[in-house]
Amino acid sequence: MYKELSFEEKYDVIGRRESLYEGVFITAVTTTGIFCRPSCRAKKPKAENVIFYDTPQQAIQNGFRPCKICKPMNLEGDAPDEIKNIISELQENPYLKIKDFDLKQRGIEPSQIRRWFKKHHHMTFHSYQRLLRINLAYNQIKGGNSVTNTAFGLGYESLSGFNEGWQNIFGKPPKNIKEKSVINIIRFTTILGPMFACATDKGLCLLEFTDRRMLETEFQDLCKRLNAVILPGENKFLDLVQIQVSEYFEGNRKDFTIPLDTPGTEFQQSVWKVLQQIPYGDTWSYKEQAIKLNKPNAVRAVANANGNNRIAFVIPCHRVIGSNGDLTGYGGGLGRKKWLLQLERKNSGKVIQKEIAFE
Repeated sequence: MYKELSFEEKYDVIGRRESLYEGVFITAVTTTGIFCRPSCRAKKPKAENVIFYDTPQQAIQNGFRPCKICKPMNLEGDAPDEIKNIISELQENPYLKIKDFDLKQRGIEPSQIRRWFKKHHHMTFHSYQRLLRINLAYNQIKGGNSVTNTAFGLGYESLSGFNEGWQNIFGKPPKNIKEKSVINIIRFTTILGPMFACATDKGLCLLEFTDRRMLETEFQDLCKRLNAVILPGENKFLDLVQIQVSEYFEGNRKDFTIPLDTPGTEFQQSVWKVLQQIPYGDTWSYKEQAIKLNKPNAVRAVANANGNNRIAFVIPCHRVIGSNGDLTGYGGGLGRKKWLLQLERKNSGKVIQKEIAFE
């Protein structure tokens, strides 16, 4: 069976305050009776006082209580209820303008919501609202509505103000709308940590954990290849991916049926297509993948193309391991890769033929 992380490997992870092992294990401390997520910012306990569990439920069953700092019973990075409600309101009514005064009327400190959006969406709350309105304007103008009617209909006080805001995002005035497309983005939480999903009107084009180090580069590459800008907003494929990801993590989905939009080179496209042929619950080596492509000597090129895959586990690059059976690099972190492989092997009903080890 898959080789578990050793006590020493888990202990080495805690204290780093990284989220790459989110959902992989829980740290319980015997001297305090508290259990934490791997990324907890509390002081690192002594090794002799630590017990590791697979889930929060196991820690509770053994008499431990959840940490008040990292809140391990919540999904990591999940928005507070008051922010969730505001995001839902804005998604349903992008015409709505929520100012600092309105937040205070709701009993919400503006600095609180400002910090949350900066940390999790990399923009201010008011920028998020502006981008939602610009996205709505894009769809209205593209659908045939005039620039003037769109601008004043969305509450802009002047046409010049609307045009300026539009050009700050698209780089060109609204009359050049056909020269740019829009990629919609959403952030949502999972058992393994928060994720970003992006979609065009053709399909899902990105699905990544928010702590992926190459994320900004992927955003820039997508925008360049699709001649697009990334804006928050509604998209049927973003609704669908949240449903299918949830089903996958629960062990109730083995195949994703969501349409994909994956711009890349011809070689990258061929590599990603072969990745989708690896059966649920199986693993291939980079060498086996190269042979499937009829390019047995292109192992390194295949590995690089795998690394450029932007759609985590839907295009399952996590199912590719080293020829010696070791787990190798994964943009979402080796802890998550191991968790995904264990999830699939557990629910596939297949007999495990070889042990997978951590490097």
